[in-house]
Amino acid sequence: MYLGIDLGTSAVKTVLVDGAQRVIASESRPLTTTSPLSGYFEQDPAQWIDATFATLDALKATHAGELAAVEGIGLSGQMHGATLLDASSRPLRPCILWNDGRSAAECRVLERRWPALRAISGNKAMPGFTAPKLLWIATHEPEIFAATKLVLLPKAYLRLVLSGEAIEDVSDASGSLWLDAARRDWSDAALAATGLSRDHVPRLVEGCAPATTLRGELARRWGMTGQPVIAGGAGDNPAGAVGIGAIRPGTAFVSLGTSGALLAPTSRIAANPDRAVHTFCHAIPDMWIQAGAILSAASCLAWIARLFGATEAELLAPLGLRPQAPSPVSFLPYLAGERTPHDDPAVRGMLNGLSHGTDRGSIVQAVLEGVAFALADCRDALADAGIAMTEADAIGGGSRSGFWLSVLANVLNVPVHRFAGGETGAAFGAARLGRLAVTGEAIAAVCTRPQRIETFEPDARLVDAYAERLPAWRELYRPRH
Repeated sequence: MYLGIDLGTSAVKTVLVDGAQRVIASESRPLTTTSPLSGYFEQDPAQWIDATFATLDALKATHAGELAAVEGIGLSGQMHGATLLDASSRPLRPCILWNDGRSAAECRVLERRWPALRAISGNKAMPGFTAPKLLWIATHEPEIFAATKLVLLPKAYLRLVLSGEAIEDVSDASGSLWLDAARRDWSDAALAATGLSRDHVPRLVEGCAPATTLRGELARRWGMTGQPVIAGGAGDNPAGAVGIGAIRPGTAFVSLGTSGALLAPTSRIAANPDRAVHTFCHAIPDMWIQAGAILSAASCLAWIARLFGATEAELLAPLGLRPQAPSPVSFLPYLAGERTPHDDPAVRGMLNGLSHGTDRGSIVQAVLEGVAFALADCRDALADAGIAMTEADAIGGGSRSGFWLSVLANVLNVPVHRFAGGETGAAFGAARLGRLAVTGEAIAAVCTRPQRIETFEPDARLVDAYAERLPAWRELYRPRH
């Protein structure tokens, strides 16, 4: 038996997977985010631990026998967050999250200090990444910076609590800006540019490699017969790729989680930092992922549901199975700024084209289309790096909506496929990494593609209609910096 734990932004999801790769049970616990100022987003690391332990306690209550047989654990996590620890490994402040935009000025400072940043990391310095956050801390909270002995990404902090060791995998480390992406190792020059050294960061491993073991007292708490191996694991999107078998070139996929992304595994680095394309090491050796990332995806649907005082299901049901035409309303999904292709933390969202005749359905459809148009921007940025899409698999909570996937198929003009359990893809991928760390099996034998349960084909009429709308949608963006 294997466990996959996904430390997301809105929830911790834990899945229990057997040797036949069947999900035996799953548990989820919500997380909350605070926003002390506009554009600031933080979480208390203590709630990550509470939520994770709650999912495992629940699994013990319902599946004690299966949990006792767990041999391997894989971790997946939200990327980029800066978790600062003191000499006793206690958090010094709330974690600054991936969607936090406060460090835009520090990004410019970092690129001046280290001109090789884009060439070595494969990325442009953007506020979401970890390194600029440390420069912000050094400037605005110098006493916290001085007390910082260790900087961990969220799932590495969870691993520290579970195992007592500070270890990170190379895929998650790619999102820090401190990693030499080609060498898959920390860059001393990058760390020095933020006033840090290797002493401040964890040991690195590959995602499918054994990293450590679960603490004995925790194994006993959950009734496990041994101390399971904990794999290197992965950032959420690389873990999602493992979960759907996207482990080789030509297997593009779209993630519709709290944030969104269009991602393509590659056997070589195909960076395009000037258009804010992300370069990450994959969770498997000798592979990378190129990604266009947007800061708000399924969170846009959650936002409009709050405004209307309805559930997301209640908003989606009247739309039917497929769009009949584009909405007369346009929506910019920049509720927390944007990454690809704009790198603009200050921009905000917009509803355009409202009239007396606008109804709720038109607005909800516009929100879904706005996210799809933003992903079309990602598609074009990836194309500039030589990565062409012919189809896409969908993962994340948003993949539950057939209407949304139909919109995506027509906007991107490619077939979009849905899997059973696609919304837990990252946790399932983490479980696969946990298995690989124990068994050493061939990666391709374990990371197979799940059965597709539905394919959304582009409709030529709607493809043309959305293509006509896209230029006008892009004209709505106005930089604020």
